[in-house]
Amino acid sequence: MKLKKLFSDLLHLLIHNSFPATVLVMGLVHLALLLITLAAGAIPLSVINVVSVLAYVICVFLCRADIILPVYWTILIEVTVYAVLSTYYIGHGGGSHFFLFSIVPIIIYFGLFLFKKRRLWIVGLSLTADFLVFALSYIFFYGKAPIISISDKASKTLTIFSAFAMFFSMVFYNVIYIYRSRREVLDLERENEQLSADANNDTLTELLNRRGFLPLLEELMKEGEEHHFCIAFLDIDNFKKVNDTFGHDCGDEVLRHISRLIRKELHGCAICRWGGEEIIILLNDTDLRIARQKMESVRSSVASTPTVFFNTRVPVTITIGLVENTATFKKPNDIIQAADERMYYGKQHGKNILISRAVR
Repeated sequence: MKLKKLFSDLLHLLIHNSFPATVLVMGLVHLALLLITLAAGAIPLSVINVVSVLAYVICVFLCRADIILPVYWTILIEVTVYAVLSTYYIGHGGGSHFFLFSIVPIIIYFGLFLFKKRRLWIVGLSLTADFLVFALSYIFFYGKAPIISISDKASKTLTIFSAFAMFFSMVFYNVIYIYRSRREVLDLERENEQLSADANNDTLTELLNRRGFLPLLEELMKEGEEHHFCIAFLDIDNFKKVNDTFGHDCGDEVLRHISRLIRKELHGCAICRWGGEEIIILLNDTDLRIARQKMESVRSSVASTPTVFFNTRVPVTITIGLVENTATFKKPNDIIQAADERMYYGKQHGKNILISRAVR
C-alpha cells in the first residue's frame, strides 16, 4: 500500500513538473552520450553533445521562469539536429536515427498542452516533419561510409542506448498520460458528486432540500408497497420576531443551530429544510409511539439549548406535527399536509408542543 502511494505521488509530481523533468532527462541522456562518444573517439559528436547539454541547462532556467514554448521547440530541434548529424558522422550503425522516434510522445503530449483548437495543426505538422527527416536521412545516408569509424562495441552500445531512449520515452509519456487522464476522470466524478450533493442539499443548514427529500418519500410510498414510517413537520416559533429583534444573520444561525440539534438527536433520519423555518423529518421503520418519544426529545432539546449569537443567548422553541403512515396516504403531499395541519394546530394552541393525533 505504501509502495502504491509512493508510485502515485511520484507520478503526480512528474505530471505537475513534466517539462522540467523532460529537460532534466534529455540533459542526462546527452551527458551519457558525451561519455560514450568520448570513449568511442567520436570527438565531433562529443562536441555536439556538449552543446546539447548546455542547451538543456538554459532550458532549465526557462522552465523555472515558466517560459515553456521555447523549451518545446528546443527539444524538437535539438533531437532532430543531433539525430541527423550523428547519422552523418557514424552512420546508421550507431542507431541515432531512433532518437527521432523518441520525441514523438513529446510532440504529442506537450503539443496538445501548448497548442489549442485551431493551432493543433502544429502538432500534426511537427509529427510529419519528424517522420520526413527520418525517411530522408535514412535514404540519403543508407549505404554510405561513415565519416568517423567506431568500434563494433561502441556501435552496439550507442544502438542499444538509442533504442532504450526511444522505449523509455514511449512508456514514460504513455504512463503519465494515462495516469493524468485517470486523475481527470476521477476529479470530474468527484465534482459531479459534489454538484449533485449541492443540488440536493440546503446550503445554509446542510440539510436536504425538497429536491433531495421528496424522491426518498416517493420511493417509500410506491403503489403496492407498504412501509412503516412517520413524518414530522416542525416550525420554529416566533421566527419572524427573532429576525426583527436580532437580525437575519441571527436567524440564519438559529436555523443552523436547530439543524445541528436535530441531526444529533435523530442520527440516520432524512431531514429536510422544507422552506423558511420549516423542517420535515422522515423517521423510517418507526411506529408512532417511538416517533413521539424521539420528537419530544427534539422539542425539549431545542427549548433547553438556546442559540448563542455573538455572546447573546437567543432562546427559541419549535412546534411539531407528527403523522404515522397509513394506507389512506397515497402521495407524499398527502402525509406532509397531514403533518403540516397538526403542526398548525399546535401553533394555535400554545406553541412549543408536539401534536401527534388527528385534529379534524
